[in-house]
Amino acid sequence: NIPYGGAKGGIGCNPAELSISELERLTRVFTQKIHDLIGIHTDVPAPDMGTNPQTMAWILDEYSKFHGYSPAVVTGKPIDLGGSLGRDAATGRGVLFATEALLNDHGMSVSGQRFVIQGFGNVGSWAAQLIHEAGGKVVAVSDISGAIHNKNGIDIPTLMKHVKEHKGVKGFGGANAIDSNSILVEDCDILIPAALGGVINRENANEIKAKFIIEAANHPTDPEADEILSKKGVVILPDIFANSGGVTVSYF
Repeated sequence: NIPYGGAKGGIGCNPAELSISELERLTRVFTQKIHDLIGIHTDVPAPDMGTNPQTMAWILDEYSKFHGYSPAVVTGKPIDLGGSLGRDAATGRGVLFATEALLNDHGMSVSGQRFVIQGFGNVGSWAAQLIHEAGGKVVAVSDISGAIHNKNGIDIPTLMKHVKEHKGVKGFGGANAIDSNSILVEDCDILIPAALGGVINRENANEIKAKFIIEAANHPTDPEADEILSKKGVVILPDIFANSGGVTVSYF
């Protein structure tokens, strides 16, 4: 009886290569094609990769042309269109809460632990900020532009400014560049895959040094890797729990 959760769907494109008006037209036509399949009591789209509150506002507006004003048809929309306060940070904040709860069970806390975060989009960047504030040490992060490492801990607020200006972590002065492919096997206490599915597999599972894996992405660990890691004694916090902060606030 969980009221939320379901399929994934979207448009195969690279939003970074499209203008705002192209993105708007694409989103509105997509909505015209699916407006009969979505609805406030049937299927409620939520933002994910490559989307933001603006995308959700376009879907709401287009859907409303067919069905009358229906703010409940999408989540993740702007606050002034009925969105929830804190939705932006919700998934990343949930990752922090889930990590705290897990470490607590092992008599540990976030403070002083070394974290590696793969993915620095909405989820990864918020998780990094909140972990940093809680005293955790983020030693490596990666995104589509590249990967960086600093064994003494990365200054996350300064990195956030860099990412805003340069559209990625690449070239950040407060850390060394590393190979993006090695991010998952960097030395750390806690690994947070917050990008794509299937990134932890039998090819790299044996090399993972983390004691805990917090699944902030959807299905980042494949079944073969899962088996290898549990034999090694690595504790994996599954995505359905670890990244449920976003869907919880969406439900509000």
